[in-house]
Amino acid sequence: MSARQAPLFAPSTRGAIAIPDGELLYLPGFVPRAEAFALLAELLALPDWEQLRLHIFGRDVDAPRLTAWYGDPGARYGYSGIVHEPRPWPPALAALRVRLRCELGLELNSVLANQYRNGRDSMGWHSDDEPELGPSPVVASISVGAERRFRLRHRTRKDLDPLALTLEHGSLLVMRGQTQHCWAHSLPRSERCREPRVNLTFRRVV
Repeated sequence: MSARQAPLFAPSTRGAIAIPDGELLYLPGFVPRAEAFALLAELLALPDWEQLRLHIFGRDVDAPRLTAWYGDPGARYGYSGIVHEPRPWPPALAALRVRLRCELGLELNSVLANQYRNGRDSMGWHSDDEPELGPSPVVASISVGAERRFRLRHRTRKDLDPLALTLEHGSLLVMRGQTQHCWAHSLPRSERCREPRVNLTFRRVV
């Protein structure tokens, strides 16, 4: 298989996904379908969305998506030259945080919300390995709206093919262990996608 091809996990994939040097858990339907549509509408109506200017490779560029940062007091988070001060938790996001703690035992104190307005919005290759996320970052990613292809590639092992997973409406993807240190991930553009998607990446800032 060419190193440029990413094998796609089957749509029926559920539970732990075995990868070298990392831990993935994928739960489609974590948010039931009707509830997920209501959540999407509520999130799109939030007044806090903004398009950031990112400092990447020595230049400032507009982020190809909209973002909002929520969290407990003091949960400041910085990347690409931007420092986020947390806004108070909206009720819907606070309820999801409680559910992640009760059902999966995840203690998370912040969430970065990303709005992809259509398939032209994207996320380049990166890892969520900033020092304030601790030595083994946990990222719990809930997706609502349009299905998009999520890609992963190992940061040092060129013998491993990249991977891909279609993140379904209402799904949860948990990345933990050494995933952020050993793998990068991205959300490429999709010319066929016309609908919005919101991705909620819950984290613990230490």
